[in-house]
Formats: sequence, C-alpha cells, structure tokens
Amino acid sequence: MLKNNPSLKGLLFAILAAIAAFATYFIFLAKQNYYLVDNPTPDTYFFSVNNGEQKILSSGQYLKVDLNKGKNSIKVFDQNKKMLYDSAFDVKNQRGLINIAHKDYYVFKQFYGYFRDKDSLIMAQGSMNIDGKTFLGNIKKENKLYCEDFYFNIDEDYNKVIKNIDKVESRTKIFRKQDFINYYNENYKF
Repeated sequence: MLKNNPSLKGLLFAILAAIAAFATYFIFLAKQNYYLVDNPTPDTYFFSVNNGEQKILSSGQYLKVDLNKGKNSIKVFDQNKKMLYDSAFDVKNQRGLINIAHKDYYVFKQFYGYFRDKDSLIMAQGSMNIDGKTFLGNIKKENKLYCEDFYFNIDEDYNKVIKNIDKVESRTKIFRKQDFINYYNENYKF
C-alpha cells in the first residue's frame, strides 16, 4: 500500500520527523524547572522547607527542593541544630534559589546572536563594583533569602548553541560571587 501511494509515504515521513524533533527537544534541549537551596559558605546548615523533613546542607553544597507557588517557609539551623531563623517567602516563577546563608550572588545578562560590536552593547548596560573592581554589563546583586529573577540557576551553564543568529537575545544566570568573578574574567576582557 505504501509503495503505490507516495502521499501516504510523505505523511508517514512527516509524522516520524515530527516525533523525532519532539523527542530531541525533550531529551536534549528542554529546560528543567526546579528550585535550589544553596550554601556557598564553609559552614554546615540544617533546614526544613514548609515544615517538611529536616535536611542537611554541607559546605559548598546545593539541594533541589519542592516549593509551592505562593507562600513558603523555611527554618534554618546551624551545625549544632540551634535555630538561626524562621522565615517566609513568596514564589512566583518556575525556578528559584534559596540563599540560606544570605551571601552575595550576582545575576548576569549574557547576550546571544550576531552583532558587530558586542563590547559596546555590554558597556551600555551599566557596571558594578565588586571588591574594588569594576565589572561592565547588566549585573544585579542579590543577597535576599529567595531570588527567582534569572533563567539559569547556579548549577547550569549558559547555552552553548545560538538558537537564532538573526537577532540579539539574552539570558540571565545567577552565580555565587566567586563563580561570577571567575566567569567574567575568563570571558570578558575590557
């Protein structure tokens, strides 16, 4: 039946191509949405989100946690299980970071696409002083308990592949302070 009907062959091929495209997207390209609790300090913390199971967060570690849209709560304890604080925060987006130690994080906007003078675009975005050094670009400092104004979390890298080279696009990523300084120094020379 397929041999004698080229339009049926074409339809079957189109269906298989569409299935392959969706499979490729969901296996390799789809972005996971999740929330992290991060500890960039040398200390150890215990914490409980929304009165759930108490978890431990060692030095330099991060953990995925389940949060609800709207009000959430967290109780944080030091390494001796002495309560440090009991706080609430609002979740609006599909990804976020709980800054358990209230340390400095930086959200940086990376540009993609073809543009002739990338450096002038970055310089036009503003600057920030970190530890006495000026960093150019769209940089936002975060040290609140909860942050969700970014696209890539601390455990993710920027896209390696440019999806649309015809226009300038951007994505934001949140970094621990030293990770941002290292990334910036490796990728930007002003």
